[in-house]
Amino acid sequence: MAKKGKEKNTKNKAKHSKLMQRKKNKERTEKELRKERLKAIYNQANTNTPDN
Repeated sequence: MAKKGKEKNTKNKAKHSKLMQRKKNKERTEKELRKERLKAIYNQANTNTPDN
C-alpha cells in the first residue's frame, strides 16, 4: 500500500548529494593547486639558480 502525504527523505538526499559534490570539487581543486605548486618548485630547482 502506498504511503500518503509528502515524500520521505527527498530533501535530505538532495542536500547530501549537493554537499558531496561540493566536497569532491574542493578536493579536486586542492589536488590541482598542489600539482601546480610542485611544478613551480621543480622548475625553480631545475633552473639551478644559486641563492647566495
